[in-house]
Amino acid sequence: MKTFWNYKDKHNNKPYFSCQYFSYILMINLGVLISGSGNTLQNFIDQIAAGKLNAAIRVVISSKPNVVGLDRARKHNIPTAVVPHTNYKDIGTFSHAITAELDKYPIDLITLAGFIHLYKIPDKYKGRVMNIHPGLIPAFCGHNYYGNKVHEAVINYGAKISGCTVHFADNVYDNGPIIIQRTVPVLDDDTPQSLASRVFQEECEAYPEAIRLFAAGRLKTEDRKVRILNPKEIKDEK
Repeated sequence: MKTFWNYKDKHNNKPYFSCQYFSYILMINLGVLISGSGNTLQNFIDQIAAGKLNAAIRVVISSKPNVVGLDRARKHNIPTAVVPHTNYKDIGTFSHAITAELDKYPIDLITLAGFIHLYKIPDKYKGRVMNIHPGLIPAFCGHNYYGNKVHEAVINYGAKISGCTVHFADNVYDNGPIIIQRTVPVLDDDTPQSLASRVFQEECEAYPEAIRLFAAGRLKTEDRKVRILNPKEIKDEK
């Protein structure tokens, strides 16, 4: 994808780069995996509609039938598919079925959006799968830590801060290199629901930001660390 930096710093009229104002010529094609309400999917749809995320959602794949997230996609004429997790005897065959659906579309990046199962990533998609977790990895994460289970654990442990983590996914739950983390305080009177609401506000900013950085070629993974490149470094990389 070609990128353009044509904004000026209002104070000194020098070229200025911020991903908040970043635009590029080609849209990034997303495949979105869900398992439920599709709140994160709806955030993507809203961000795209508002011109804040230059992306096209090519397909939404759900691991459960008859969930609200599928209705959200259909309302916006986004193709959908259902790959029921319960229909498959192991993670390998389940993942293969998902990959078969993704392969029907031109996908640049796969986004896990409230997808509660492990997706075994084939080689062709390695480095091109993102996940968001409603906690600060490496705390309160892993198998069976999702949704309000995370927020309940945070409150019960007495943690003072929580937040969200966007990371590259690998073949272990909540294990891949971290791209962005955003934090919120945990209040004395918090419930899992109230904490979830505040964390989700941060998720709505963090996930689109990570997608924009990926689309701009600004993410470089070195071992376990993801470095966010500046424009000059992108040019040097090429």
